[in-house]
Amino acid sequence: MRHAHVAAIASMIIQMIIAMVLAYLAGSIPTGLWVGQRLRGIDIRNYGSGNLGATNAFRVLGKKLGTFVLLIDILKGVIPVALFPRLVGISDPTAGQEILVGVCAIAGHVLSFFVNFKGGKGVATALGVFLAIAPFEMAIILVIGIAIIAITGYVSLASITGAILLPIFLFMTNRDTVVLLVGMLISILILYRHRSNLVRLMQGRENRFYATTSTGPEQEEELNASVRNK
Repeated sequence: MRHAHVAAIASMIIQMIIAMVLAYLAGSIPTGLWVGQRLRGIDIRNYGSGNLGATNAFRVLGKKLGTFVLLIDILKGVIPVALFPRLVGISDPTAGQEILVGVCAIAGHVLSFFVNFKGGKGVATALGVFLAIAPFEMAIILVIGIAIIAITGYVSLASITGAILLPIFLFMTNRDTVVLLVGMLISILILYRHRSNLVRLMQGRENRFYATTSTGPEQEEELNASVRNK
């Protein structure tokens, strides 16, 4: 009986390691970079903010491709959490197991294996992770974020606001302690990666989303004149 119990624990650990590695690799897919290279023949790191995230993809690649990049980056968070544990044999994953897989997906997005461990700021993939784990809370945060972008034009302000609200909402809805703690850490990560945006917001120098959307390399001079927000 004891050996069977130990074997079951060892099997679960192996399953979790496989799920976490798969999540990291999925999160590592540099959607904006690959879409720009394949469909526009450009490296979006050389335009606009130089960032690999969806906001810069909108600026450089245009609305249609930018929307595609955003959706894929969100799915990079949703799919690993919702499917990967079950794919490796964990039929009823706990909240702790799901959030661990989600953290690996976000880590892949921020520190992508495919681009020398660089990447985006983690917002879209984190959105996907928590849409899978805490859909009600994230739906509210998403609506607030869209409203902020519509009113102010600042994607960074929406991201910063969402990062602040996430642990508050997780606490208010009594989510598992591990989910709350990891949510707090992810929020801190997002705020840290937006520190330069926060400074520009306070100085009134931040780029508005609708004022900087572009369609490709023909706007190179204008895009490169934008404030870089790596």
